[in-house]
Amino acid sequence: MITAARRAGGRVGERDALLIMMAYRHGLRASELIALRWDQVDLKAGLLHVARLKHGSPSTHPLRGPELRALRAWKRKQDDATPYVFTSLRGGPMTRRTVHHVVAAAAKSASIDFPVHPHMLRHATGFYLANAGQDTRAIQLYLGHKNIQHTVRYTELAAGRFKDFWKY
Repeated sequence: MITAARRAGGRVGERDALLIMMAYRHGLRASELIALRWDQVDLKAGLLHVARLKHGSPSTHPLRGPELRALRAWKRKQDDATPYVFTSLRGGPMTRRTVHHVVAAAAKSASIDFPVHPHMLRHATGFYLANAGQDTRAIQLYLGHKNIQHTVRYTELAAGRFKDFWKY
């Protein structure tokens, strides 16, 4: 979907690809994406200070190479006065509706045959981390869940969760 969004070209393609990457890598909700401000991004230290909504726990996430490069490139193209990372074509903060449109359009362009909405990227983050063998508590903290029951659904379906129960 990131590649498909980038294919749109220009500022919009760059912004949309970054938006999808950040949503997926950090499990951000649409409302957290549109509220993301540059003062939450530390490009020098490679850190993202995530302010969770819906009474979630805030956390600090590392930013990796592709994200850092994309964020730096996007910052260079934005007006210095804007406090928001993701802005509309007019320079104001994006709306949730626009985020939904961006994700749906990228999914369609990527030939995904079912409707995709932004929260699916958050779920994909949880399932990816669970399937990669990450600890349930760590996933809980990463996604900002107050209640571990919201996190357990990702680990319940992890294919390898019983893999090392018995060693012969």
